[in-house]
Amino acid sequence: MGRHVTPNRSFKPLDRQRYRDKMQRGLDALARMLADGNFSFPRQQMGLEMELCLVDEHMEPSMSNHVVLEKINDSSFTTELGQQNIELNVEPQVLAGDSAVELEQRLHASMSRAASGAHDAGAKVVMIGTLPTLRDAHFDPQWLSRNPRYSILNEQIFLARGEEMLLDMEGVPLGDRAPERLRSYADSILPESACTSVQLHLQVAPEDFASHWNAAQCLAGVQVAVGANSPFLLGKALWHETRIPLFIQATDTRPQELRNQGVRPRVWFGERWITSIFDLFEENVRYFPALLPEPEEEDPLAALEAGRAPTLAELRLHNGTIWRWNRPVYDLVDGVPHLRVENRVLPAGPSVVDTVANACFFYGVQRALTEQDRPLWSQMTFAAAEENFYAGARHGMDAHLYWPGIGWVTPDELVLRILLPMAHEGLRSCGVSDRARERYLGIIEQRCLVRQTGASWQRDVVAMLEERGADRRSALAGMLRRYIELTESGEPVHLWPVE
Repeated sequence: MGRHVTPNRSFKPLDRQRYRDKMQRGLDALARMLADGNFSFPRQQMGLEMELCLVDEHMEPSMSNHVVLEKINDSSFTTELGQQNIELNVEPQVLAGDSAVELEQRLHASMSRAASGAHDAGAKVVMIGTLPTLRDAHFDPQWLSRNPRYSILNEQIFLARGEEMLLDMEGVPLGDRAPERLRSYADSILPESACTSVQLHLQVAPEDFASHWNAAQCLAGVQVAVGANSPFLLGKALWHETRIPLFIQATDTRPQELRNQGVRPRVWFGERWITSIFDLFEENVRYFPALLPEPEEEDPLAALEAGRAPTLAELRLHNGTIWRWNRPVYDLVDGVPHLRVENRVLPAGPSVVDTVANACFFYGVQRALTEQDRPLWSQMTFAAAEENFYAGARHGMDAHLYWPGIGWVTPDELVLRILLPMAHEGLRSCGVSDRARERYLGIIEQRCLVRQTGASWQRDVVAMLEERGADRRSALAGMLRRYIELTESGEPVHLWPVE
């Protein structure tokens, strides 16, 4: 969320006014920096964050992240919202050459360290979008991680909302059965801890930010459809990527009346194509009240006048409490500012190699779209991109997506006919080696040919186990045990047997 907040902090009306004023000064400073070109962009770099789950020997959530992190003893791992979560942060690296292969090797090494530390704590690490064995009891506020920012954020969201969270969604039928329905209440934001994701970062030049963000929005629907890995929540078979509606509902500060008025949710796809990163930060300030209004001493405009890059602390902290699926990032490294697009669409897993393949596919198509003579977003309404996103999340490979020049098409056909050639072209433009390009895009190709994602595999295995007499809880545990074994085998998901 940008930085830590003061423990046990309470906020007064004056705090919110001061914070709003500081954010406005931050916007003014950002506008001047964009006009003056005060940003670093020596070479295109990528970064990756991955949220992980912990389970015990019975495949139940293991509320042990504090102990597991002590056992891992590696600063690249940190806490996440729930005590059954940890997060891995991978150091930024260049996108060109064999970097994707090196990323895969680094992820394997990191996951091996995590597995060893978790084993010593009596737990296992799981790369999955939504842990299928979570139950209502695991959303009790006592299971928030110890970092004070989580308890303060929980308190502020519920103060804004004024009532319990409602989780309400209807699933996609499992085989020929009737659709399943989830309706559950929570008195904490811990349902968000079930949304374990991969976040892809790409550093871009200021003048290129808008095209990269617009391209990412165009891709969100197909990206989530071919990468879906979150089909179960609280014992119900729901969307192929249940993470999407769950995240929206789990952090919703709006009571029903404000939703009826059209007030924007804090987990937000957006509502328009942009022309500058400034558009997104300006929307943040205009539309969303601050949840953590704790200003810093620095005056961003005074810092600019003194020849220093401002931290823009207020804008960054506020930006961390608005969960766009493609988020703008302003950051400093050694006092030098840069800009990134943070892609937050993908779930964690199913395997390390699938994760790297998903990243390469995204970076490749994104780059190709930004280099087209006629931008795709000039041929497609923003509403169509948003509809694609929810259709892909709900139905996975069975979704029907709209694409300019083609019309309605399934995600696998769109990838095989149109997007894979573009991904190859885009990765070549990024200087990615033929070895890396062919390895990872080949995995995406085979996944689409087989039409098996992590979500479809989970659904098929649970259905099979239930047909053999298992109840839902036993089927989910049995599936998850097999899932972990296959993840640890290193094989991509399209090769996973259902039997």
